[in-house]
Order: sequence, then structure tokens, then C-alpha cells
Amino acid sequence: MHPVLVDLGPVKLYSFGLMVVLAFLLGGWMTSRELMRRGLEPAHLEGLPLLALVGGILGARIYYLIEHWQELLHDPIGSLFTGSGLTWYGGAAGGALAVLFWAHRRRQPLWSVCDAFGAGLAAAYAVGRIGCQLAGDGDYGPPSDLPWAMAYPKGVVPTLARVHPTPVYETLAMGLVALLLWRLRARPWATQGRLFGLYLALAGAERFLAEFVRVHSFHALGLSVAQWTALVAVAAGLLILAVRKPDPPMPDARPPDRRAPDPRQPAPGQQAPRQQAPRPRGST
Repeated sequence: MHPVLVDLGPVKLYSFGLMVVLAFLLGGWMTSRELMRRGLEPAHLEGLPLLALVGGILGARIYYLIEHWQELLHDPIGSLFTGSGLTWYGGAAGGALAVLFWAHRRRQPLWSVCDAFGAGLAAAYAVGRIGCQLAGDGDYGPPSDLPWAMAYPKGVVPTLARVHPTPVYETLAMGLVALLLWRLRARPWATQGRLFGLYLALAGAERFLAEFVRVHSFHALGLSVAQWTALVAVAAGLLILAVRKPDPPMPDARPPDRRAPDPRQPAPGQQAPRQQAPRPRGST
């Protein structure tokens, strides 16, 4: 593992921090492209990246404190202001809520903004989990004898036992989700929040399953806090897919008639010539 990529004495480059920056850049680039494709020019969304970053940090901290409420009770001040403990799932939710609030204040179409964020959020999550893997920050799973199980002797939370590399599982799964959403983003049904609903359902299902191969210190009714949150995300996504209706299809424009004009028909703007009645035979 490589928690620190560059160590220049007082200056250190942490692998997790680098992956967070790359995830933010990738997700922002994908979202900007989708905003433009949907007619929501990113230039009109001034301050969006900074707002998403601030909301993401606050959401990550709040989610971490909810998931580790024992630390908050034991040391309230220290748990609030420590530099560790930023939960990626909470960061994605906090960033999304901040952007949606801003879009509402600027009277942007909320559901179109949500749809534009779907693929970018999934891709950013996948890259963020690479940072967890490089840092060895404790997001790995229980001991395993599978061929790809590995130890994290130099991780932030070290272990010498061979365990499930859960961040790798999540990177692969959410990478596929991001690719799927990116391929489906232009489909006629992927409007009015339905693409975002699909993102919530898939991301929630992925996290719910991934939690079975992670180490937890607290469970409620047999499930971790993250699993309960994931179930809420799945339910919200399925509800959006069931309730929201896509945009009506655009009327098909008839192609121009490219057939040769009939010489017997008058040209546009001209009257048809009067036909003379045939003379009877024998008349002069």
C-alpha cells in the first residue's frame, strides 16, 4: 500500500487526497458535458464546483459522525474537528444536496440537473475507492483465503492478515455502473429524474452488497448503518423510476417529398387550366 506517494519532509502527497482530487475532476468533467448536452450550460452554473466540494466535505463529516456515533460521545470536540474520517458516501450525498439547493435558488430544472449528475457521481465514487485501496484506510473486508486476498501491512489501518480487498470490488462495480449510465444517458426514457433514480438504485444495491465484505463495529438489526442508508437509496431510486414520467416524444417531422413533380399538376401558386368539353362529332 502507498498512503504517502511523495514525502518531501513537511510536504507530503497522500494517495487518498490525490484520488479525491482526480475523482472530483472526472465527475465534474462528465457532469459538465452532460449539462451541456441537456441544454444546461455550465457557464450559467457559476460556483458549482466549489459548492459541490464544500457540500461534499460537510456531508462526509456528518455521515462519518452518524456511522461512528460512539466517538462523538467519547470526544465531541476531537471527533468534530479531526482531519480524518471523511466518508465518501456522505460526501456524494452532501455535494448533491448542495448543488440541488443552488439549482433551486437559480431556478434551474432540478430533475435535469439530477440526471446530469448520475454518471459523474458513479465514476467519482469508483475513483475515490482507488484512494481507499492505496491508503489502506480500513475499508477492507474480513479475512479470506481467496487467491486475490491481500494484506495491508503499511496501510493507515494496517493488517497482516489476508483480507478481502473490498475497495477493489467497489471500484470495479461502480465503474461498470458509471459506464452503463453514460451509455444510457441519451435514451428517451432517461429524463425527468429517471436516470438519477437508476443511479440511486444501482449505487445503493452496490453498497448494500459490498458491506457484507467489510469490517464493522456497529450493527442495527443485523445491518450496518451504511446498509440502511443504501436501502433508503434503493427505495428512493425505485420510487423515482415508478413515479416520474419521461419527457413526451418529439413529433416526427415528415421528410420532404423528393419525387419528380407531375407535369399535369399546376405549379405552386398557379391555377389549373380549364379543360374544354369535347365537341360532338359532326359539329363544325
